[in-house]
Amino acid sequence: MKLEKYFDKETMSVHLRENNLPYAKKGQPGDWKFTALSKKNLKQEEIKELSEEIIQQVEYREDGFIEIARPGSNIIQLGNFRIVITQPPLSDGWEITAVRPVKKLAMKDYNITDKLLNRIKEQAEGILISGAPGNGKSTFASALAEFYASNEKIVKTVEAPRDLQLNNEITQYSISHGDQEEIHDILLLTRPDYAIYDEMRNKKDFELFTDLRLAGVGFVGIVHATNPIDSIQRFIGKIELGVIPQVVDTVIFIKDGKINKILSLEMAVKVPSGMTEADLARPVVIVTDFETEELQFEIYTYGEQTVVIPVQEDSKSPLQELAAKQIEKEFYNYTNKVNVRLNSDNKAEIYVPEEDISYIIGKQGKNIEKIESKLGISLDVRALDEKKDAKPIKYQIKESDKFISFKTKPFHGGQPVDIYVDGHFLFSSKLSKKGNLKVTKKAKVGQTLLEDLDNNRKVELWV
Repeated sequence: MKLEKYFDKETMSVHLRENNLPYAKKGQPGDWKFTALSKKNLKQEEIKELSEEIIQQVEYREDGFIEIARPGSNIIQLGNFRIVITQPPLSDGWEITAVRPVKKLAMKDYNITDKLLNRIKEQAEGILISGAPGNGKSTFASALAEFYASNEKIVKTVEAPRDLQLNNEITQYSISHGDQEEIHDILLLTRPDYAIYDEMRNKKDFELFTDLRLAGVGFVGIVHATNPIDSIQRFIGKIELGVIPQVVDTVIFIKDGKINKILSLEMAVKVPSGMTEADLARPVVIVTDFETEELQFEIYTYGEQTVVIPVQEDSKSPLQELAAKQIEKEFYNYTNKVNVRLNSDNKAEIYVPEEDISYIIGKQGKNIEKIESKLGISLDVRALDEKKDAKPIKYQIKESDKFISFKTKPFHGGQPVDIYVDGHFLFSSKLSKKGNLKVTKKAKVGQTLLEDLDNNRKVELWV
């Protein structure tokens, strides 16, 4: 084809427009330059002649398809070229844009961590591959599809147009020549292990993705997004909030041809970060950084609106830390166990054993009034029942020269925690905003805990 003379091994795309110089993007995603291919403007006759040749090629080449034909435009897949032809009155002049993948990559080329690889192989079944146009989403999707196929999985794709470069054992369906209902029926009847949905754009695309995910089909969707959270927001308003984590569990954000960020989603019932009253608890979609497990965003309904709130992992101010310690110190005069939760600069919740509450409050509330006056803060005394409304949580433990560190899921951050050894209470504390707990080895409780761990006793964290 005459079109091919505009391409060399570095050319990503060619842009031809009447009465303009021919241009090409050369390089690779994230590192390319826009280059003029001639010093002479293209004439309308040249663009028309080139368009006719491309359409003629489709008629006798097995790897050629007219994906979409409209009065003002044609979208064509010819070999590994994706070609868009537009003409008046749709556009103000004849134009041809041809895109070609520069190179084909495999999963090993992406320097994927073992943690992510295990997630893809064993757990992730609702994956979004997102990124800005031209950053390598389709290239990664092709690598992922062939990775699944190489692991004896049945893989099929849904595309418009069919431009993923894949091996012959993977069937590629064109939604341009069918509709969502037809593709839905085919995928349910053929029962693939995984389906790749390229270029999800409209509400029907997201509904098809959702329906098949809930039917048990592993699905990988490709969406345009300028940052990772935007790809999740595309689902808001199209499906129920509580369904989102069942449909999407992993977001892989591609930038400059590389994996830039990975997010994981799960649902929890909790008080959203930044709120303090317990009766504000609600279902919250928790979005965490997959590699670090740090909380990134919370999605929940507020009034009639669904909000996406970035969560900053800021710690308490030194003044608040000092206030909490001072309150603890005061209450140890009345009880041997106390948890302090500061709701604001002038209000705190105090958790103590139920049998100590009457003594702390005193006759007609005189004791608690005295304590409030002394500390200058409003106190709400509540019963601390170690295992009522509590549950043991999973954790990872690490030991350094100075500390014994417990790491839990970020959504446990800020919650009171009780540590039990072989079913017996050891001490209470509070998890950090990131869900971590450090116990110094120099403290008496640290020495006890270290001895328990050395003797392989069962250590549990209850929140």
